[in-house]
Amino acid sequence: MKKIFTLTIICLGLLSQSIAQTDSTITVTEVKPKVKITKNVFSTTKIINTQSTEMGGKGFLQFMISHHFSNIYNKGAESQMGAQLLGLNSGVAYTYLSFDYSLLRWLNIGAGASGSSKYEGFSKIKFIRQQTGAKNIPVSVALFSLFNVNTAPDKTITFAGDRFNYMNQILISRKFNDKLSLQLSPTIVHFNKVPYGINNDNEVYSVGLGGKYKLTDVLSLDFEYSRQLNMFENVLTSNGAILNYEPNLVSVGIEVNSGGHQFHFYIGNTTFSSCIDQLSRNSNKLSGEGMAIGFTINRSMFMGK
Repeated sequence: MKKIFTLTIICLGLLSQSIAQTDSTITVTEVKPKVKITKNVFSTTKIINTQSTEMGGKGFLQFMISHHFSNIYNKGAESQMGAQLLGLNSGVAYTYLSFDYSLLRWLNIGAGASGSSKYEGFSKIKFIRQQTGAKNIPVSVALFSLFNVNTAPDKTITFAGDRFNYMNQILISRKFNDKLSLQLSPTIVHFNKVPYGINNDNEVYSVGLGGKYKLTDVLSLDFEYSRQLNMFENVLTSNGAILNYEPNLVSVGIEVNSGGHQFHFYIGNTTFSSCIDQLSRNSNKLSGEGMAIGFTINRSMFMGK
């Protein structure tokens, strides 16, 4: 009996030792949170006139047409407002045509024709994407760079480099929820050549705020406001005239997403089609005389394999 009891004790001791050794080899594996990228901060690559932090996926080509009509109201020509259909049929319009292509997920390049014999080339680089999970990054950040060349005959230009102007924007956006997205856009415009004058400067600075509020699955409300910070009062032109530009640029519109196309219909105090002119030489006042209607249509297609 004693032998059986002793053997039982020994077996239980060996079993408990084996269980202890097994427990010591168990390692706790931590489950790391997955990265969740915030998508569709904006529906298109533009809010209205200003670029957004969005760009097409790798291998996507986009074609865009922007059309700015004449002023809705022209002082002294009130009797023609009906015939001109609030500027839509005035015979005066500025059109912007562009193609852009995404070489990589974070790199987009393009070219455009901005009217009046002016052409542009541009690029957009996205440095940061808004995300949650493993990394909590509250904003998306992109750099948009553009050059503009004026090919129209001009006897006052003797150096080819004087035909070029440039713009750089830092785009900082955040999607707060499924409906509201906002973007801040500090901007610098550089002119290679400006007329001599105390109020002229090669650099023009501005800061912009834009946003989108989603009303339905296919309809959104868009808005933009930009404030020019310098070179808008008593500016001397090349012919000796003195001009005062409007430092406030405002646009409000609706965006319709039909699936394959995106449509923007908007009203704002500019008729220029190029961002460089809009943010540095806009003379349309924030009044009935300065407001104009415009629209943008864009179409994207996959060109990769």
